[in-house]
Amino acid sequence: MGWTITALSAFADEAGQSSDQQIEALARAGLTHIDVRSIDGHNICDLPVERAEAIRAKLDVARIQICMFGTPIGKIDIADDFEPDMARLEHLGRLKELLGANAVRIFSYYNAHGATASQWQKVSLQRLQKLRDRAYQLGLVLYHENERHIFGDRCLQIEVLAATLRDGETFRLIFDFDNYNQSGDDVWDNWLHLRDYTDAIHLKDSDAKNCHVPVGQGNGCVRRILVDAHSRGWGGPMIVEPHLSRSKAVAATGAHGTIHESFANMSEADSFNIAVMEAKKLIAEIESSP
Repeated sequence: MGWTITALSAFADEAGQSSDQQIEALARAGLTHIDVRSIDGHNICDLPVERAEAIRAKLDVARIQICMFGTPIGKIDIADDFEPDMARLEHLGRLKELLGANAVRIFSYYNAHGATASQWQKVSLQRLQKLRDRAYQLGLVLYHENERHIFGDRCLQIEVLAATLRDGETFRLIFDFDNYNQSGDDVWDNWLHLRDYTDAIHLKDSDAKNCHVPVGQGNGCVRRILVDAHSRGWGGPMIVEPHLSRSKAVAATGAHGTIHESFANMSEADSFNIAVMEAKKLIAEIESSP
């Protein structure tokens, strides 16, 4: 049985800040999809409508489609005001038709002030429920990424999200190998628990020292997991999130882990290209295996 990759996409802001640089990087890597996180000096949640129209025109000429909006929604503390997150979602509802995409990457809130575990979970789920309800009204689809130190960090927390919020329609789940590795989880064991609830995959990897490496070359059990996904006919978007160089886009995310010395002096465009080509090579090898 084969799989159905609905899109092989990438966070092209790790190749360059401008839309022109990002389109050039995608063309060089042979990709036709992009996850838009920051572009032309704006985070996607703050992108002005007129700028969105100009970017859409450029993407159309280049025959590139947006796979997902890479937002920071949910990457704040449970003690922080929730309304800005709702406002970000509202703006994406306005951009949806302009940019021809409705998938939204989100997170599930920090607990920097030491609230109890039960209170952290309660507030996070309440906020996510409100986001899901409004996303449904706006015609948006939320994709939650497991991220270090937020509520949805470890496997048990993701299982809570799967049981209470994931509906396969408006609320879905992303599996990020690197983040589980850096959390100290057994990534393969996480996959066994979460593969039936995984709706998208982030192709990002790191080694035993939490140093970022091309996907499949670290401790994220990437090849083993993708082989299993392939054999099970898993379908969904796969997104390359390189993190091989400390680009401005990566630094803005507050990324964990360290940069591999082999890529430290490389241009952002070159390290991005290596990350994508290694991911494509790995996928091709798995697809061609008996």
